Amino acid sequence: MPADLARITMVRDLLTQLGVTLADLHDGETPTAVVPTLAGYLPCVIAAAGSGANRTYGSYWTRMLAVWGARPLDQISASDIEAMQHQIAATARSRRSSRHGRHAGEHVIAAARAIYNRAIADGLIEASASPAHRVAKPRRLPSTRQRVPALVD
Repeated sequence: MPADLARITMVRDLLTQLGVTLADLHDGETPTAVVPTLAGYLPCVIAAAGSGANRTYGSYWTRMLAVWGARPLDQISASDIEAMQHQIAATARSRRSSRHGRHAGEHVIAAARAIYNRAIADGLIEASASPAHRVAKPRRLPSTRQRVPALVD
């Protein structure tokens, strides 16, 4: 029986409207859920995080929200996270005990990992798809603390 071109066109239009591809139909699986934007998902992360994480990562999450808020979680790349790490490390406050933004850069990565750990736990993305886990944390420098010299009588 020959295929009716009008029906094929109608079915293709319907699939396009539904957001389903032919590959989805061949897999036998239902189409995957839409990954939320950072702005839509971050309140869930904040609610699930403890007070210590909110205090430590809150300012970094605010920065990420301002820069990537409208982007879906699967559209943020490791390069984006690394660029933010370098930018925040370069603009970190300089104090007498400064480590030149090294810890601020480390906290950016940890804050991004907290978001993606929650997204993995919620089944929104696969563990292998996390861009935050593909960025290496900077190594900690040796401590500058020294012992107090002994007093000589």
